[in-house]
Amino acid sequence: MHTQMQLLVDAAVAGAKRVFDLEWLAGDPLFTHLAGGAVPSIDILYDDLRRFGPQELEDLEQLVAEQGLKPVRERRWKDLTVDIDTTVTPLFGEQEGAVPGPNPRYHGRPSYHPILARIAETDTILGARLRPGDTNLGEADVEDVAQWLGRLREAAPKAIVTVRIDAGGDCAALMKAVDENLAYFLIKAKLTPNLVSAVLWKTTAWKTVDRDAFDRPTRQVAEIPFEREDWPKGKYRVFAVRTNERDSGKQVQLWSELDFSVHVYVTNDRERDLDELARLYDDRAGIEPLIGELKNAFGIGKISTSAVDANEAALLIKLLAYNLMRRWAVATLANAARWRASWIRRACVCIPARLLRSGGRWELRLAPRPLLN
Repeated sequence: MHTQMQLLVDAAVAGAKRVFDLEWLAGDPLFTHLAGGAVPSIDILYDDLRRFGPQELEDLEQLVAEQGLKPVRERRWKDLTVDIDTTVTPLFGEQEGAVPGPNPRYHGRPSYHPILARIAETDTILGARLRPGDTNLGEADVEDVAQWLGRLREAAPKAIVTVRIDAGGDCAALMKAVDENLAYFLIKAKLTPNLVSAVLWKTTAWKTVDRDAFDRPTRQVAEIPFEREDWPKGKYRVFAVRTNERDSGKQVQLWSELDFSVHVYVTNDRERDLDELARLYDDRAGIEPLIGELKNAFGIGKISTSAVDANEAALLIKLLAYNLMRRWAVATLANAARWRASWIRRACVCIPARLLRSGGRWELRLAPRPLLN
């Protein structure tokens, strides 16, 4: 089975987004050599993916996380940041576990709703799950989030860990899980009517942190006297940022006489400055390009089989290939360490070469790679 997994990882690194793509990879001499001299039938690979059960999926997900944590173990980190997000995978067949759910493009289509955790400093995957399309981020993910943070804490026991989640993370059980794993959370709060009322009528002490050329406030922060009924008393901190300079994301304007949009956050960090925390949350946007990269370069949105366990196995193998490619690029390609996977593949993987056998040994002669110079 390890041979078949290695074959699928090699295929993902080379650009295969589905199992069927091995049809064109089978004509490549190097890929055939790495496959042991012959690329098996794709029917065999479909059958092998269906052999994954719950325990095998746990082991594979652990392997993905271990490769994502390797760069963490190699350094002494003072601060680490974990971004958690979900994405929608619309489906057009008869797949197990595919049910209608939130879908901004294909309304009412059955889908999967995978969740991913990213270590921002290393840009690697810490954990992932394939979930039915009607599963929202929240209480159902508490066990997985606690497991991911436990892994990170074991790899970097002295680092200060901050978890960033969008409004889906505004869930008491999820916040409690992060807090109990000795990590800070930084979550965009859901603008419920009582929270909006607190921002509008109970908050008067706004602190100006930025001004324009005419000395007019352009960015202000304030702590909000608010807590939800299911939160522990006095445990969490709610704050708001209002600005007239934000040009991305959802804009919520509460003051008719002011040209300000407002964003509200909740955290268990009572030490850092409010504006520093808000700007730290803005860096969470890095997980969205990563998800786009995983969809475009590794095809995590492409579903190969009708079995949900096989589809989760294919997803995890693609994420394993991404972590391995990222580790290899950082270790060997100083100029390309921060490139996206499509450019790493173009400059270092899918390039002209000749596979030769001389003196009883195999040798790979590569064409010049000016992109690396």
